[in-house]
Amino acid sequence: MDEIGPDVRPPIITVDIADIPGGGQLHLLRCGKEFSIQFGDDELMGSQDHISEKALATLTSERLRRQDGHILIGGLGMGFTLDAALKAWSTEASVTVAELVPKILTWAKGPLSHLFGASLKDPRVKLRMADVYDVIVEKRERFDAILLDVDNGPDGFITVANDRLYSSNGLAAAHAALKPGGLLSIWSSYGDDLFAERLEQAGFSVDEIILPAYVGSSERWHNIWFAAKSA
Repeated sequence: MDEIGPDVRPPIITVDIADIPGGGQLHLLRCGKEFSIQFGDDELMGSQDHISEKALATLTSERLRRQDGHILIGGLGMGFTLDAALKAWSTEASVTVAELVPKILTWAKGPLSHLFGASLKDPRVKLRMADVYDVIVEKRERFDAILLDVDNGPDGFITVANDRLYSSNGLAAAHAALKPGGLLSIWSSYGDDLFAERLEQAGFSVDEIILPAYVGSSERWHNIWFAAKSA
């Protein structure tokens, strides 16, 4: 058998397919040692490039006065944001993760378990198999921080129902769900000036940063909005 040369890319293998509630599918792909979750032709996340996903949690924590509060993470993904949150917040914190797609949890405990490590067993973590919007509207002034990484940006890319998250009413609901001084942090693969304006209209003070999509990138960038509720 001929050996594969060092410059030959390993084949891309479909590991599993997940049905999205409401329609559509996610594909878990593997290429050599790396994994990717895709929606159609678009990669939602990959195991190799996760600088900004970790920064979503780390930079949120740095902007808060206390690290022992209640955090809501929208989207389990590959666990990078959750892992960073557990490292950034204290042992007194509590972290609720809302995940809409049941198979994401199956992958987290199976083919992606090496990425998650022990994070799902951390006593601070509570996993909700639910739409993050439904968790947000359950109770007022419940969370110190809400971290959203459920789409490729502030629109319902994965499911049309996610549009309500980024609408004026959805942002007002997030504002109400935060404690005074709380922070709504939203990851995006692109900029959107109109979305920043909607955040301000919902009563937030907005700070936006741009990070490289991967180490050494000079062409691809990701955005994070940090929307603060007044204390």
